Amino acid sequence: MKKILLLGGSAQQTVAIETAKRLGYYTVLCDYLPDNPGRYVADKFYLVSTTDKEAILKVAQDEAVDGALAYASDPAAPTAAYVAEKLGLPGNPLQAVETLCNKDQFRKFLTNNGFNAPTARGYSDFEIETAPRDIAAFRLPVIVKPTDSSGSKGATVLRDWSGYREALEFAFSFSRGKRVVVEEFVKKRHKYLIGGDIFVQDGEVVQWGLLNCHRDASANPLVPVGKSYPPELSASDLEAAKETLRRMVAKLGIRFGAMNVELVVDESGRVWPIDVGPRNGGNMIPDLLGMIFGADVVEATVKAAMGEPFDFEANDGVPFYATHNLHSTRDGVFELVEFSPEIESKIVRLNVYIREGDPVEFFDNASKALGVVFLKFETAEEMSRILGDVDRHIKICLKN
Repeated sequence: MKKILLLGGSAQQTVAIETAKRLGYYTVLCDYLPDNPGRYVADKFYLVSTTDKEAILKVAQDEAVDGALAYASDPAAPTAAYVAEKLGLPGNPLQAVETLCNKDQFRKFLTNNGFNAPTARGYSDFEIETAPRDIAAFRLPVIVKPTDSSGSKGATVLRDWSGYREALEFAFSFSRGKRVVVEEFVKKRHKYLIGGDIFVQDGEVVQWGLLNCHRDASANPLVPVGKSYPPELSASDLEAAKETLRRMVAKLGIRFGAMNVELVVDESGRVWPIDVGPRNGGNMIPDLLGMIFGADVVEATVKAAMGEPFDFEANDGVPFYATHNLHSTRDGVFELVEFSPEIESKIVRLNVYIREGDPVEFFDNASKALGVVFLKFETAEEMSRILGDVDRHIKICLKN
């Protein structure tokens, strides 16, 4: 029986473990949390941090695994690529993966290869006193964020420089490598930032899972609270976004697998890659894409990591699907989720990660989501109307 090494066993990652087992693979899971749900699904569990490359490599060698996968995890993606390179397993180039997972390296890659990139500078924690000297190099607003985190953890948008020191300290607190990047904030001309997943097979993009990214200004306006399809872009802007991503895949030498992307089209029609991760998106994006395109993205991801052939057949995309990430705008103790009758009739799937009595935290980064609800609408107008007033339709009830 072939073995697959899986890095990360959160509630959103168990689908990869379950899929690998369904395909007949022996599953070896590594995670730094002893009680993540994936450990109760995998065949074997190691309490090891997924960012500890050498420790994970030893597990891979001891278990003689045939493939390594960091499903929906930016921090673990370089580790999976490192193990694949060291052991000669299927994988994308380690240098490409590390570039995508490090925000200041990614900005340099964009600039050096002719892509649009905002003015940006990276700083280590010992440079926190000197960073303010560079403010003349930037035009406000700017965004300050860790170079090695995802889900908008540690990110702050500044429209003046009064909170710069606090923003730097906040970003450093979320950076494993104690490094942050400061960059100009790109203004979009369309309603939504464009995000989602693309899928690469034999160096070519075979699925364009580009979606509208929804935000909640009453929580953290940087953190995604859901996705919807189809993307609200003109045909020319959509093609420009696709061409940008095609060139990026070619320049990086990406051979296979999912890539989680965020793009902005500015007022001049220029495409700006904001973040590109060498992995499947979080918040159950692959499940949403399965509903839209009729293709099992998780199965394709697992098979690709194992070097197995797979047929990626997808339809042209069925409108009007969306997700909403359940979240709270205050701390408390979870009681239940209430849905209005109108939105309840649109629910096609509901995943709630917590139970009554569990603690709930203010939603300031993606890791504090309470679950995901999948929705299917009849028209674009209906989808826009309900999602535009979603707080009236979905209520997180906390105990007094």
